Amino acid sequence: MQDYKNKIAITTGDVNGIGAEITIKALNALDLSADRVLLISNKKVLEYYGQLKKNYEIVEIPYEGAITPGKMTAESGEFSYQSLKKVCELNPRAIVTAPVAKKALHLAGHIFNGQTEILQHFLAREGQYAEMLFVAGEFRVLLLTRHCALKDVLLTQDLIFEKITNLKKFFEFKLHNRNPRFALCGFNPHAGEDGILGCEEMDILIPAVNRLQKTGIDVTSPLPADTLFVKAGEAYGRNMKPPFDCYIANYHDQGLIPIKTVAGSATVNMTIGLDIIRTSPGHGTAFDIAGKDIADESGMIAAIKAVLN
Repeated sequence: MQDYKNKIAITTGDVNGIGAEITIKALNALDLSADRVLLISNKKVLEYYGQLKKNYEIVEIPYEGAITPGKMTAESGEFSYQSLKKVCELNPRAIVTAPVAKKALHLAGHIFNGQTEILQHFLAREGQYAEMLFVAGEFRVLLLTRHCALKDVLLTQDLIFEKITNLKKFFEFKLHNRNPRFALCGFNPHAGEDGILGCEEMDILIPAVNRLQKTGIDVTSPLPADTLFVKAGEAYGRNMKPPFDCYIANYHDQGLIPIKTVAGSATVNMTIGLDIIRTSPGHGTAFDIAGKDIADESGMIAAIKAVLN
C-alpha cells in the first residue's frame, strides 16, 4: 500500500450535502501544494460540485447512485461510510472530514451516532477512546458525553477521571503544554447549589476532581456553566487567550452553544485520543442549500488549517 503518512486526507462527506462543494472551495482558497493533500471521494461527485485548481490525488470511492442535492439516501450514506473506512485504512498524517448525515448512514445499515464513532471503530487500539474537542483558536471545549439524548447523559467518576486524564495527555504530547488549566462545568444550574438543585456535583464531579488533582492535573471544582464561559467568549472576541486552556462540558449543548455563539463557522470539531487527529467543520450537511453553490467554505478552511502544522 502507498505511504500517505505525510498527507492530509480529506473525505467529502454526504454526496447530497455541501461537503464536496466546501472541500473544493476550501482547497482552491488555501492553494495547498498537491503533494500535501489526498482526497477520499469520487471524481463524478467532485466534478458535479465544482472544479479543483490543482491536481490532487484522489482515492476513488465507488458511487453509482444519482447525485440529488438535498435528498437523504441510503446510497449516499453508504458512500459516506466507505469513505471513512478507506481513510482509516490509509493511515494518513491527519484526517479532515466533510459533514455526513446520520440518518443516511442508518438507511445504509451503519448504525453509528456520527463520524467520531466510526473513526473510533476503525482506528482505536486497545485502551483508546475518541474524544470530541471543539476548538476556535485558543478557546477549547471538551465534551464528557457525545451524541446522545439529554435524558441518557450518564456520568461516572471513572469516566470523568479517564477523559480529563486523556485530555491532559493530548495537551502534553500534541500541544507541548505540560501544565494546562482546565475548567469543569457544573452539571446542574448554579453547579447544584450544594445539593439544592441536584446532587451530581457532590456525588460524582467533585470526587472525580479530587482524584484528578491528586495526580497533578490542574482542574477546577464544578463551576456554574452559565457564567463560566463569559470570560472565554470575551477573550475570543478580543483575540486574547481565555482564562483556561480548556473548558469541560458535561453534555453536547452545554459546551457547543457558547463556543459556536462566539466563534461561529471558525469552530472546528477535533477528534483526539486516537493515533490520528481528525478535524471537521462545526456544521452539518446543510441539505437546504446543497447544490446551489452558495455554501460557506470558511468552516472547512478552519478544519484544514487546524492540521496543517
